[in-house]
Amino acid sequence: MNDVSAAIQQQYQQLCQTIEQHNYNYHALNDPTISDAEFDKFFHELQQIEQRYPQLITSESPTQRVGAAPVKSFSQVIHSTPMLSLGNAFDEEEVAAFDRRVREGLEVECVDYTVEPKFDGLAVSLRYEKGVFVNGATRGDGNAGEDITHNLRTIKSIPLRLSAKNVPSLLEVRGEVLMLKADFINLNQQQRENNEKEFVNPRNAAAGSLRQLDPRITATRRLAFFAYGVGVHDDKNIPNDKHSHVMKYLASLYFPVAHECKTVKGLTSLLGYYQEIGALREQLPYDIDGVVYKVDSLTQQENLGFVARAPRFAIAHKFPAQEAITEVLEIDVQVGRTGALTPVARLRPVFVGGVTVTNATLHNADEIKRKDVMIGDTVIVRRAGDVIPEVVSVVMAQRSEHVKSFVMPEHCPVCGARAVRLLGETVARCTGGLFCPAQQKHAIMHFASRRALDIEGLGDKLIAQLVDHAIIKTPADLYKLGLTALANLDRMAEKSANNVVAAIEKSKNTTLARFIYALGIRNVGETTAKELARYFGRIDHLMNTNIEDLQQVSDVGPTVAKSITDFFAEPHNREVIEQLRASGVQWEENDGVQMLLAHDSEVNGKTFVLTGTLPNMTRDEAKQKIEDQGGKVTGSVSSKTDYIVAGADPGGKYDKAVKLGVNILDEAGLLSLLH
Repeated sequence: MNDVSAAIQQQYQQLCQTIEQHNYNYHALNDPTISDAEFDKFFHELQQIEQRYPQLITSESPTQRVGAAPVKSFSQVIHSTPMLSLGNAFDEEEVAAFDRRVREGLEVECVDYTVEPKFDGLAVSLRYEKGVFVNGATRGDGNAGEDITHNLRTIKSIPLRLSAKNVPSLLEVRGEVLMLKADFINLNQQQRENNEKEFVNPRNAAAGSLRQLDPRITATRRLAFFAYGVGVHDDKNIPNDKHSHVMKYLASLYFPVAHECKTVKGLTSLLGYYQEIGALREQLPYDIDGVVYKVDSLTQQENLGFVARAPRFAIAHKFPAQEAITEVLEIDVQVGRTGALTPVARLRPVFVGGVTVTNATLHNADEIKRKDVMIGDTVIVRRAGDVIPEVVSVVMAQRSEHVKSFVMPEHCPVCGARAVRLLGETVARCTGGLFCPAQQKHAIMHFASRRALDIEGLGDKLIAQLVDHAIIKTPADLYKLGLTALANLDRMAEKSANNVVAAIEKSKNTTLARFIYALGIRNVGETTAKELARYFGRIDHLMNTNIEDLQQVSDVGPTVAKSITDFFAEPHNREVIEQLRASGVQWEENDGVQMLLAHDSEVNGKTFVLTGTLPNMTRDEAKQKIEDQGGKVTGSVSSKTDYIVAGADPGGKYDKAVKLGVNILDEAGLLSLLH
């Protein structure tokens, strides 16, 4: 390095340290302190220096994490001290027996333990000499593992050079390589886009990535590392009293350590930690399959020693298995409260995730096709916490010639209405929203909600009772309710029943926009309902229109238009609407913008601005009248403004309109134009 100035060398070392610090913040702490653009700037600057002075490049440079050339096979590494497995406990009795053995072996009443999550990844060993990462290996058989140094270098949460004042001349760090849940989802998304095989779970993905013969492939997959202990070392600065102190020491060297790691006392606290982590399991960024209990005192660990291939001072308390293998006996279709048709696998009963599972979701037709699931297949089923069990994949090696393909039905299996899959959606839906028994509660709750018919006092619980007792089946049945039927329900006094009946009667007088919204047509919200009411003016016009005419309405595209025509194509939906009208539900109707367009309205398509105080109308009333005839009201004057309607004290908008030559109307002029 004689031809490299001291200043350049110092700049280079500083850049390496800065980049590794930000790698640690981002990949280990998940707490970046600079933007991606700033990081890229540092990295580019480092690359430029290395291009000019290649003699500076070492194996621990941040630029070397991209992966080396492929290897033909993995060589073997003998572990300096064996990488032992842990014994397992599957219930509280086995944990109590472990604690009793420890106390009896140490002849003490109570023991301090370090407790931590049990990662569902791959155990590895990292060897550092004079602070530099020199090699890494898998656990293997405990005595010897595979040399995966090149792949481990690509993992950005593994320090390539230790940052400490007194760097140990030899340090072996043990830990777990895994893939975070979010990165697993992203990886499988990429696999789908590239038409490549997806991974079953994060552990499977991490194992496949870590054992690539081409490290450049490993470098493209974001793996993580968490330290959980040390092996051989020759540093007096490494704590020799407690395991918890060793973990803090590793964290000080910038090794990632699980935040959930802590120290507890006695059996009750062990079981409490198991429950605590179990409750957090689904929220953790990584998969775990249990928790690990270790005697905290290193002296006590040494006194307890080992038995066979496992330490006496530690044990893994496993969660119930989240995955199991079983058979698909049949595939049925369930209809959800919003009409979504979901294929469900009926399974040969299997114990998974702490319960016996007989059903598992297949999500939709695309998922069945992607996973190639057939009736009669042997499948892997996963259940995580309270999440609905799902079929993860098919065990193709066990597929028989007697399996049968599944085809999604074209009609709702509950009510017989057409099942339609709209463009851009992954699920098919029943179009019988107002009468389908599977959608009864949801349809009636929506109909009675505040922004729809606004039936005060008719809450979700009351509607659920009315449906469960078969008193009502559709929104039209609400208007047949009497005091007797309501008063006989749980927690419904006569006064409350009277109030509900009065609210139902009051709701008969509504607006066309509210009524359209209350029907619960897929993709038709409040704003779209208002536009439909303004454009068509009459419910019959809307019910009998076509997709082309619907797309003339503001904010209505092909998908929304198809939702509307599919809804009104169901005779039973039309029947419920007629029943509602016959019950006295009413609203004002008009010819609508559609008819005005046919008569060449002078307002339709024109842009208006309202300013000042009008003598007989509020601005909202004037805006409504303009919009009813197809006009548009904006808040600012521009060259595209057709008319400005000015009242008293018009202000700056009026002055700007005069300057731009915009047509100016008073209230009388506006009414004349409208008429």
